[in-house]
Amino acid sequence: MAKGMILAAGQGTRVRPLTKNLPKPMVPILGKPVLEYLIEHLARYGIREIMINVAYNHYKIENYFGDGHRWGVSIGYSYEGVRDHGEVVPKPLGSAGGMRKIQDFSGFFDQTTLVICGDAIIDLDIGAAIHEHRSKQAVASVVALDVPRDQVQNYGVVVADDNGQIKSFQEKPKPEEAKSTLASTGIYLFEPEVLDLVPPGKVFDIGSELFPLLVQKELPFYAQKRFFNWIDIGRLSDYWTVLQRVLSGEVAQMDMPGKEIRPGVWVGPNTSIAWDSVQIVGPVYIGSSVRIDPGVSVIGPTWIGHGSHLKPGVRVERSILFEYTRLAEGQRFSEMIVSPQYCVNRQGEAYYVGDDEFPLRWGDARGR
Repeated sequence: MAKGMILAAGQGTRVRPLTKNLPKPMVPILGKPVLEYLIEHLARYGIREIMINVAYNHYKIENYFGDGHRWGVSIGYSYEGVRDHGEVVPKPLGSAGGMRKIQDFSGFFDQTTLVICGDAIIDLDIGAAIHEHRSKQAVASVVALDVPRDQVQNYGVVVADDNGQIKSFQEKPKPEEAKSTLASTGIYLFEPEVLDLVPPGKVFDIGSELFPLLVQKELPFYAQKRFFNWIDIGRLSDYWTVLQRVLSGEVAQMDMPGKEIRPGVWVGPNTSIAWDSVQIVGPVYIGSSVRIDPGVSVIGPTWIGHGSHLKPGVRVERSILFEYTRLAEGQRFSEMIVSPQYCVNRQGEAYYVGDDEFPLRWGDARGR
């Protein structure tokens, strides 16, 4: 079939505080890391050999996924970092540089390789993408999505001829200056010879450095225009949007955990909920060991992580509560991401427990 490469060495600074102590690909969606959905999707299409480049908090990825046998795949890791004054310091090599390091070490990329970023949810028909790539005898392909012209400034734009051969790129152009509305999704197909263009031992990027080389050399380099769900978690506000879409059932092959005890309301085991005196409007997921006191209202799409406690009179609307979050009595949280330590609104503004300027009160449900 093909091999897989998942890019997971980035620091994820634009989604802090979610990534303060967590690699971006490990951010949870419906209780599972984003990266887990990607690995499941690759396995679904017969991609069994997968390399993941890692750097920041790399052990959290490695400890969770191990050798991949639980998902029916074989996973390898390539750490990008240096030893400095006795400490191991992450030092990412860029998306292309990381692949060249792997190739120089073992020659792993000896056939068509699907390259994806570890921070997006996709339901791409991988088989169709590989078939088109091979039928055009491409050395490289970019999977692209058509986006509205007024949104092109959020993406790298692909400019291709009528046959799909790529002629140039534009990085986040103004709508009036865009030569195309095809957005690169960060999903690529490479043949092994492409990596010969990447200088060894250097930081080198796929989009800004490798792709212009392919265009310059007029190699068979194509854009694939496809329709599929591609949900990128580039910013904190994107994370809120992703969860709203997933909870609403817009993304295929992402099933709600727990047991559906009422229409649109899924519940995990060992919960204490005052059903006779609460209002719960789905889609809502309530995790295990959650306590919901009388007078609480929960309006979906909402996710309540395990071990959380909603005290009397709380109202939660279209929000995400991470595990062990306690909401104080009478508080109202609308369109929020809430953890025991911080709270982030839909616009990506973060507030922390104890901030006197923030009117809402919440905390850690453990030990209470």
